[in-house]
Amino acid sequence: MKRRPLIKSTLAASALLLSGLFPYSLQAAETIKVGILHSLSGTMAISETSLKDMALMTIDEINAKGGVLGKQLEPVVVDPASNWPLFAEKARQLLTQDKVAVTFGCWTSVSRKSVLPVYEELDGLLFYPVQYEGEEMSPNVFYTGAAPNQQAIPAVEYLMSEDGGEAKRFFLLGTDYVYPRTTNKILRAFLHSKGVEDKDIEEVYTPFGHSDYQTIVANIKKFAAGGKTAVVSTINGDSNVPFYKELANQGLEATDVPVVAFSVGEEELRGIDTKPLVGHLAAWNYFQSVENEVNEQFVSSWKAYAKQKGLPNADTVVTNDPMEATYVGINMWAQAVEKAGTTDVEAVRKAMAGQTFAAPSGYTLKMDETNHHLHKPVMIGEVQDDGQFSVVWETEEPIRAQPWSPFIPGNDKKPDHPVKSN
Repeated sequence: MKRRPLIKSTLAASALLLSGLFPYSLQAAETIKVGILHSLSGTMAISETSLKDMALMTIDEINAKGGVLGKQLEPVVVDPASNWPLFAEKARQLLTQDKVAVTFGCWTSVSRKSVLPVYEELDGLLFYPVQYEGEEMSPNVFYTGAAPNQQAIPAVEYLMSEDGGEAKRFFLLGTDYVYPRTTNKILRAFLHSKGVEDKDIEEVYTPFGHSDYQTIVANIKKFAAGGKTAVVSTINGDSNVPFYKELANQGLEATDVPVVAFSVGEEELRGIDTKPLVGHLAAWNYFQSVENEVNEQFVSSWKAYAKQKGLPNADTVVTNDPMEATYVGINMWAQAVEKAGTTDVEAVRKAMAGQTFAAPSGYTLKMDETNHHLHKPVMIGEVQDDGQFSVVWETEEPIRAQPWSPFIPGNDKKPDHPVKSN
């Protein structure tokens, strides 16, 4: 007598599930939650919003193929709003309240260092998709962007070469935080090893969101009067727009003083008149302009996704290096989960070692077996008048990352694998 209502309820629940009307909270148990931790407001939104959208596109693609372990991925998006302490709060929320299996996020090193203690304390897993200064390895982080030997050092070597203009003096201009300062510490030591003296190196830093570069660009012109000069830019976020506009205003062309940027790609140049900037450089591991079938599909899928989702300025969207690193990281994590048969952090960590993926860069990238960094190619791109980059130099094969720079004393004694600090 009392069993019939239960049967009816079960049948009704089945019907609701098939119709897509089943209560969301009950369906959630059948999904794998994935955290997306990027600034969607504030000074870094210009760079990070596209990474959030790329993560969502990649998750959609994986779900369309059946998901991971037979379950759909459920993105949990949070906005730390370019506020570094808020990054740590949002990270803790993702791990303790939302119970995400993995997080993809951060751009600046200060945001990554803000969340790092949280991921180590709670044994979470973070995939970090942006070039950085190195000097770090964590068992809870996989670094899918470049280490200094995969970007900064090759870029400066290029500037010193005949093809790069044989620069003798270097103006190191960056945003005032850990990534530019540590990168420039490494670059200064590298330049010393090449015989460049301190009098031929100038370091200048500006705050996040800085917008007045008139005096700085004038000083670059004065510094350049002392010999062949190149600018190494580690400016981050929306400050890049007024900096490049001021270069154009003062007529500082690449033939006079080339600028090589480490945090400027296609997304940051979108909407800027790049005609006066033709010939200036950027160092990355991927550019939208590289020609191969994988990249052709990647760019096509992104443009179609942008139109389908009604993203802002969908007709002019571009891909860039951190977007590719996001795409590669999510796909590699999915492969590792399938290999491990679980989302358990320790099992996935082990399964990530040696994972490979045919990337849009045209290379098969590999996650190093020990140091949690990708083997990546290095490319130097020259700004074109359409806002794209023409690759003027690249390595013949992916380069293994050196998280501990050999130019920093004592780094030769540091381990080549992450060590648990908690």
